[in-house]
Amino acid sequence: MLVNIGYGNVVNMDKVVSIIRADAAPIKRMIQVAKDENLAVDATCGRKTKCILVMDSGHIVLSALLPDTIENRATESSLLERSQEDEG
Repeated sequence: MLVNIGYGNVVNMDKVVSIIRADAAPIKRMIQVAKDENLAVDATCGRKTKCILVMDSGHIVLSALLPDTIENRATESSLLERSQEDEG
């Protein structure tokens, strides 16, 4: 299931392990380590990073949206997908 994480970028929510706010110091260090190891995907389009999505591959995706917004979009997509399956 693909979910918009802002500015036309989408992520496969089946591969997301967690969605974390990016304002804590340990998370900022995690972002820097991922960037140094080329495991970070920046989907902020130059805006402030508000959350990161940790993927099952070890990559992290940086997003300028709040975690609550991404969670709501994922929930809406999931409900829509289920209703389409029920109709079909």
